[in-house]
Amino acid sequence: MSIRKEKEYWTSRFYKENCIEYKVSGELALFADPITSAGGEKTTYSVPTYEALKGITKSIYWKPTFIWVIDSVRVMNPVMTESWGTRLININKRPGASKEADIANYTYLVNVLYQVKAHIEWNKNRPEYIKDRNYKKHYGEFAKALLKGGRLPVFLGKSECCAYVSVCEFGAGEGYYDHSGEISFGYMYHGITYPDEAYSEETKERLTLNLAPVIMKNGIIQFCRPSECMHQTIRTGTVKQFKEKEE
Repeated sequence: MSIRKEKEYWTSRFYKENCIEYKVSGELALFADPITSAGGEKTTYSVPTYEALKGITKSIYWKPTFIWVIDSVRVMNPVMTESWGTRLININKRPGASKEADIANYTYLVNVLYQVKAHIEWNKNRPEYIKDRNYKKHYGEFAKALLKGGRLPVFLGKSECCAYVSVCEFGAGEGYYDHSGEISFGYMYHGITYPDEAYSEETKERLTLNLAPVIMKNGIIQFCRPSECMHQTIRTGTVKQFKEKEE
């Protein structure tokens, strides 16, 4: 199948089902909890977070016209971890301070493969882009970008964890946890709601931290929406304004 026909096929499929599907893989992944990793040591969650998958999807294709909503992720490979000793840059410049680099342990997931399903929702905080609300256009642009590996570099959590993305049918193939039953990971960091993605008066002009319980059933995690999470305001903020291009 030619690239043009392949793009047309996936555009039609995404538009018809009002969702996108892709797979992402990599040798390393680090989905750290930002609340506990500020001290230098970083330990990964066993499964990807909503925010990490949203970032991957936005790296493939994104416009301020819409918001990516992650519906579910399918864990294909067994969860395995590996710890590395890492030298951190010493930023302590006080007189008499030690010049030796600090040592920290980073715990990564290794050999990961995920199938992701997500969909577009129009960003009501961006009324200036109302004329750009065209599902077929954006699903088509996503399909085109996905077939080329994404518009921006793709990472599995941290910038040292390079990833590769490609098209797939969600649920296709055999996964390691297909018959594992229900596995609970407890409450996990879900993501951050930024001011330009506010969904209520409480989240307007604020950065909101979201936490949610994560349960995997036969390898598939169904994510709750940000509005359904436990949330806490981090600080106030404003909607970022984009400058129009001068002709």
